[in-house]
Amino acid sequence: MVPNPSLLRDGKKFMWDGRFYATPEEASTAEKAYQLENFEVCQTEEEGKFLVYTRKVIKEVVVTVN
Repeated sequence: MVPNPSLLRDGKKFMWDGRFYATPEEASTAEKAYQLENFEVCQTEEEGKFLVYTRKVIKEVVVTVN
């Protein structure tokens, strides 16, 4: 199985974290860790494996002018 590296959900693009999780509980643990780092997260299942997709929105851009 080769999962799609990106996923569109509710008009938002999420990127696969590159890992396969054997159970939804394992995927949920990973989701919680990403959420602590301020990522938006969604979980899917493909062929009995659970996948976690993440996205992070940049909220502030600092520009310095010399």
